[in-house]
Amino acid sequence: METQQILILLGIGLAAGLTSGLLGIGGGIIIIPMLVGLLGFTQQGAQGTSLGLLLMPIGILGVMNYYKAGHVNIKAALFMATTFVIGSYLSSKVAVQLPEVIIKKIFGVFLFIYAIKLFLSK
Repeated sequence: METQQILILLGIGLAAGLTSGLLGIGGGIIIIPMLVGLLGFTQQGAQGTSLGLLLMPIGILGVMNYYKAGHVNIKAALFMATTFVIGSYLSSKVAVQLPEVIIKKIFGVFLFIYAIKLFLSK
């Protein structure tokens, strides 16, 4: 794996961790589109790898199926898991201090932007 790919994976993990800690989201909304868009993963490869970083205990049964089908990149999952933990911890410290109305607005804007991206994509 190249240094640039590792840095992108660490960035994806951090972005997912930050949004997870702040908004309670990460895998499907952050990790999968970034793996597909930035690193050229297949949809199944991105889904399997995303589950791989959440393996214990959340996704173990799903990961087993994706792994058997050859759709889990263990190295990528481990790199992202490292920074996901850090990002989640740091942003959750901020989120618990913010008023609920602010969190709801950030969450809504994020989902709106992502919905537009999905709607306009091929």
